[in-house]
Amino acid sequence: MGGYRVLGPVWGGWWRGPGVGSARKVAGFGTEARRQLQPRGSSKRSGSLGNQSFPGLLQPENLSREELVDVLRASVVDQKGPLVTLNKPQGLPVTGKPGELTLFSVLPELSQSLGLGEQELQVVRASGKETSGLVLLSSCPQTASRLQKFFAYSRRAQRPTATYWAVTDGIPATSEGKIQAALKLEYVDGVGSVVPVKSPSRKDILEGVKRTLSHFRVVATGPGCALVQLQPVTVFPSQLQVHMVLQLCPVLGDHRYSARVGTVLGQRFLLPAESTKPQKQVLDEALLRRLHLTPAQAAQMPLHLHLHCLHLPGTRPRDAPIELLAPLPSYFSRTLQCLGLCQQ
Repeated sequence: MGGYRVLGPVWGGWWRGPGVGSARKVAGFGTEARRQLQPRGSSKRSGSLGNQSFPGLLQPENLSREELVDVLRASVVDQKGPLVTLNKPQGLPVTGKPGELTLFSVLPELSQSLGLGEQELQVVRASGKETSGLVLLSSCPQTASRLQKFFAYSRRAQRPTATYWAVTDGIPATSEGKIQAALKLEYVDGVGSVVPVKSPSRKDILEGVKRTLSHFRVVATGPGCALVQLQPVTVFPSQLQVHMVLQLCPVLGDHRYSARVGTVLGQRFLLPAESTKPQKQVLDEALLRRLHLTPAQAAQMPLHLHLHCLHLPGTRPRDAPIELLAPLPSYFSRTLQCLGLCQQ
């Protein structure tokens, strides 16, 4: 399919590395909860939709600064030393334009609320606006720098440090493997869109085209849908969404790239990325019935992509690695239940 490759099974658990199998789990799912994929500790102030089609969905535009700080404080899943880990709600931007309500804009108030005094938090690692899940913050510049170097080294060594859960419209052709694609970011009328590039030249690379890589594993399947575990090795905007589109299995709630997958007589194919405009995701009637959604409700569906796990080095060289975990949002768990997707 053009400028990307899906390679065979490569999962093999190598990313766990020595000692990670016994890593310290500091938040999120316990053994039973991981088995059932059930969330814990969802925020009580997270402004859900009135029809409860997507319970627990945050609506940042309806929150004041004080309310957002309260939501974020309730979203803390771990706080040890200078590190603070949040379970970021879907739809909350990390950064934005001046005056826009973002995670970054309320870090001073959040630092005070968490009792850090003059030690203001800074972002070390975060999921994107439309993605829910882990955000790693630090009140110590030295610790933040050490972790940034660790993440950079892991990327160079092609060792994933982040694990995402995704619910997809469609089932990948292979149960596990890796996706490689050259991607570029294009702007049309001020709106950015990620486009695959077939056989990029050296000039393309110099002009911003990046070779990207993600590992994937199908965790569970249902009629026409799947729960997929994703581990990006590289970092690029919308990388996981575009990679799943290249698999002909767009993520549920992807209203930007899912239109690139066309269907004729039940067979899926890729439409030209450059000429396919973003539009609300269209789901077939069978999937809508299982989700108990109308087409209008499905058009408001949040992106079902959740940064579930981060692996960090131990505080000392001989310490076991640390595994940070974030519970699933309530609407994500509802979708899994409706579709009968359970971890196998």
